[in-house]
Amino acid sequence: MSRAVLSLGSNLGDRSAYLRRAVDGMRDALVAVSSVYETAPWGVTDQPDFLNAVCIVDDPVRDHWAWLRAGQALEREAERVREQRWGPRTLDVDVVAVDDVRSTDPELLLPHPGTPERATVLIPWLEIDPDADVPGVGRADALLAALPAADRDGVRKRTDLSL
Repeated sequence: MSRAVLSLGSNLGDRSAYLRRAVDGMRDALVAVSSVYETAPWGVTDQPDFLNAVCIVDDPVRDHWAWLRAGQALEREAERVREQRWGPRTLDVDVVAVDDVRSTDPELLLPHPGTPERATVLIPWLEIDPDADVPGVGRADALLAALPAADRDGVRKRTDLSL
């Protein structure tokens, strides 16, 4: 059995539709999906705001590589173009964690190295798993509490949207 945490993001086109397509694409394995949150861009800041969500998926036959490939397939279906690191995108599917798997492979670093600093991942993850733990790093709630208030406050729940 393989349980994964996936972070979803979109800041081009019909952002909520892209997130819904990603959730629908994982529906057969979906355990939980967070609310939708809106956040300012990170890294490259001169681009539209993102819609973000986190989902937990579970499948007895998928390993961490299969979750990566599934996310990449959803990005291709959304016609994601990779022109600039941290640039605008129709859909971003990041594998945040898969069970207690640790990977130093450059194609799939696990747990996702940016997780401890990203309220955009921690807040929605904690919404659907209050006991979330980033393998080898620590509890998600402690990581979130350690972030500056401005980072936490910049993650705005969109009650008008749902997945």
